[in-house]
Amino acid sequence: MEIHEYQAKEILEGFGVPVPPGGLAYSPEQAAYRAREIGGDRWVVKAQVHSGGRGKVGGIKLVSDEHEVEDAADELFGKRLVTHQTGPEGKAVYRVYVEGAVDIERELYLGFVLDRKSERIMVVASAAGGMEIEEIAAARPETIVRSVVEPAVGVQAFQCREIAFELGLDAALVPQLVNIILGCCKAFEELDATMVEINPLVVTGDGRVLALDAKMTFDDNALYRHPQISELRDKSQEDPRETQAADRGLNYVGLGGNIGCIVNGAGLAMATMDMIKLAGGEPANFLDIGGGATPERVAKAFRLVQSDRKVEAILVNIFAGINRCDWVAEGIIQALEKAPVEVPLVVRLAGTHVEQGRKILAGSGLPLIHAATLAEAADRVVTAWRNSQGASVRAVMS
Repeated sequence: MEIHEYQAKEILEGFGVPVPPGGLAYSPEQAAYRAREIGGDRWVVKAQVHSGGRGKVGGIKLVSDEHEVEDAADELFGKRLVTHQTGPEGKAVYRVYVEGAVDIERELYLGFVLDRKSERIMVVASAAGGMEIEEIAAARPETIVRSVVEPAVGVQAFQCREIAFELGLDAALVPQLVNIILGCCKAFEELDATMVEINPLVVTGDGRVLALDAKMTFDDNALYRHPQISELRDKSQEDPRETQAADRGLNYVGLGGNIGCIVNGAGLAMATMDMIKLAGGEPANFLDIGGGATPERVAKAFRLVQSDRKVEAILVNIFAGINRCDWVAEGIIQALEKAPVEVPLVVRLAGTHVEQGRKILAGSGLPLIHAATLAEAADRVVTAWRNSQGASVRAVMS
């Protein structure tokens, strides 16, 4: 789960990470009021969306007058920011963060990630702040500093000092960076984060080290332990299909194709997508209905896939173990009785109670295409999709 910049800053500030003064606004007038509260003569108005690269597309504006604050906020509200992380659809701006501008002398990068190779928290830092870490790795790999946190003892002060010296910080600034790294690691561990990123971490003209931007993501499977974090979720920034699925207990990831997938088991779902690609099609989603899917759960999955207007064919691939093919068959019938499918539907059942499941589907009278193997199912769904597209074109031409 992702959160907004202002939320990440509020969390990190609670762990001793210094941030510039700022305030959230939901209207241009409120933005101007926040600027007056902060004081000073320069402010930064930042669009709050779940994406990096906001500054490159006009999502961050430096202003020097309260009227300019209001105008900048007015321009941002309702705007869709399209960055390299959002895709072409972009993300809408519903809130802005007004922050006091600071005199930047130097920019650094500081990140904390869960490194799966070492199975440890990895501290990643660079003297080339203000750039995406991928850009830093490509353009200035020699500037990247890495340090592994041993779980038995946690991050140590000497590690933090080593990072500070490798970044070339003045000795007087080292204690500040040490406290920032210690605070970020503590937040990472205590809140079950999967990433903490401060980019840029700036050194100001008056000798302060501040988190000018912040990003945090959290392990969805651990949110039950942190209700205060789960409350920060902003569904307006998420794929509505994924939000709808999560609210119904389904594992779903939206993709850009047009063949919907309903599968039980993450490994089988990935194999199904691979086979669709191999057959010449494009999967529209990853959808794992789980190992113990009831008819009602299958029906929910069907309604979810059908709600995606880009879906032009559906493949149901079930290999039942804990699950039962007759339950799945009943779920398919329930879903189609309530909302008939207007696109080709291919069903492949295997495993527990497979014969009963096939008999239920065969006796339903529904327009299904049956398949015995995964390869056959993928070929048939792609062929059916192509035939349906050809029929649509002929109907338009006639």
